[in-house]
Amino acid sequence: MVMGIVLALGPLAWIWLRQKDASPAQRLRALTVLTLFLTFDLVLFGAFTRLTDSGLGCPDWPGCYGSASPIGAREEISAAQEAMPTGPVTFPKAWIEMIHRYLATAVGVLILVMAIASWIERRRIKVSLAWPMVTLFWVCLQGAFGAFTVTMKLFPAIVTLHLLGGMALLALLRAQSVRYAQSHEEHFRDLHTEVTGGKRWTQGTRRLLWAVFGLLWVQIALGGWVSTNYAVLACQDFPTCQGSWWPEMDFAAGFQIWRELGMQRSGDGIPFAALTAIHYVHRLAAYVVLASLAWLAWRLWRVEGLAGHARWVVLLGAWQLGTGLTNVVLEWPLLAAVSHTGGAAAMVVVFTGWLMALRTQSSADASQSEPSAAKAGTSPKSVNAMTGSTL
Repeated sequence: MVMGIVLALGPLAWIWLRQKDASPAQRLRALTVLTLFLTFDLVLFGAFTRLTDSGLGCPDWPGCYGSASPIGAREEISAAQEAMPTGPVTFPKAWIEMIHRYLATAVGVLILVMAIASWIERRRIKVSLAWPMVTLFWVCLQGAFGAFTVTMKLFPAIVTLHLLGGMALLALLRAQSVRYAQSHEEHFRDLHTEVTGGKRWTQGTRRLLWAVFGLLWVQIALGGWVSTNYAVLACQDFPTCQGSWWPEMDFAAGFQIWRELGMQRSGDGIPFAALTAIHYVHRLAAYVVLASLAWLAWRLWRVEGLAGHARWVVLLGAWQLGTGLTNVVLEWPLLAAVSHTGGAAAMVVVFTGWLMALRTQSSADASQSEPSAAKAGTSPKSVNAMTGSTL
């Protein structure tokens, strides 16, 4: 805990020095954006921890064999490393695991500070306290899943939920940063112009964006299931798998959710056909996601002022395709695997920012239209209906 607090003091001091003359909303937005950046780094380091098999580098929680760092657990780690030189407990793996915990605690401290500051400044900012409080609750829940990841010995369902929780935390922080920008008129105007290109998105494009966002979450869950079950190398060729367009697969065993790592609920080892099913479902879903991204990019490209958004969609889709293929054909190199997680996290951040800016502007347009409607003798309800049909 002390290490986490010490690490959090640096970002807090930096924000205080650079934003001391800013408004409360501006300071909170700056702190939220910085916390978002550090959380993104934490998600990448969490992937690095998992991919280097360091998740059990310290097999207890929250310390390392009851100590605050691997330094105090030298004897226990030495004994474990001597017994199994390539096992889950070694000095490098213990340090990777503990650094991950220190960073996670620092992010938790920053989110706690944001929640307290939002409560203190609640009368001076126009942002609901629900956002910082939900974010605080969520990071505490993430901490619990982090503990269960260790104590339940890398239980696949828990590890996958921990990954999804990290992505959800990124989305919450991004949404919160948009809300703080909204409370400052100039920043909100700049943000909305950046997101919309100064144009009104059609209702169909907005719905498509939501649909792609939903597919993205399904694909992240499937990708997490592949990673936590170590099923990446079940298919080492592309576009076929094991030389076949439809290899032998055991879907029932592969998608038994509540079971130990490498085991079935019956206690038998998980068959290779189950790992193949896990991998191939993720690959098939990737085709659907890439097609939807291409469709979204095409829709955005057709609108004047949104070509930059289309490029972002194409770039992120290409990044995910490239890193995913690299994982398969080059046998899961560490850099490509971490980069694949980073691409998914970047998509969550970008899409959340777009959706929140579009939603808040829609609400602002509706509220601005109501007074005009009242003057013209039109009911607010009918104005909302007309506004919703044009955005």
